[in-house]
Amino acid sequence: MPQLAKGGKWVFGWVVVGEAGEIPIPPAAWAEYGFQVDDIAIFIRGSEHSGGFSISTPALWPPHFSAWEGNPRVLGVGVLNAVHRAVAPLDIDLKPGTRLLVVRGSGLALGFTAQGRIYALADTHPELERFVA
Repeated sequence: MPQLAKGGKWVFGWVVVGEAGEIPIPPAAWAEYGFQVDDIAIFIRGSEHSGGFSISTPALWPPHFSAWEGNPRVLGVGVLNAVHRAVAPLDIDLKPGTRLLVVRGSGLALGFTAQGRIYALADTHPELERFVA
C-alpha cells in the first residue's frame, strides 16, 4: 500500500463502482478493517474537500459517538457481501463506472475520495492497483 506523499495518506488503490452500486473493497483494506461477510456497511458523508464517503461497521463505530442510526453524517446503510464488495444504499447517488480512491482512514472507517488534492496526486501514479466491481 503506497503513501503518495511524505506524511500523506496511505492508499489502497482505485475502485470502480459496479452496475448495481457495488463498491469493491481491496483485499488489504478488507483485512485491515476486519470486515466480515454480511456486516452492515455504514456509509458516512465525506468532507466537502474530498467528496465521497467512508464505510464503517457497527463493530468499528466508537461507543462514545452518538448512535449511527439517525446520525446526520450517515448517508445510509448497505451490506458487505461474500465477494468483498459493499452494496450501497439506493439513495446514495453513485453512478456505475465512478472511480474512487480508497484511502486509509482513522481506523474507524475506510475512506473513498472522489476529488481533491490526494485524488489528483493519485492520478499521477499509474502503478496504483484498480479494483472493478
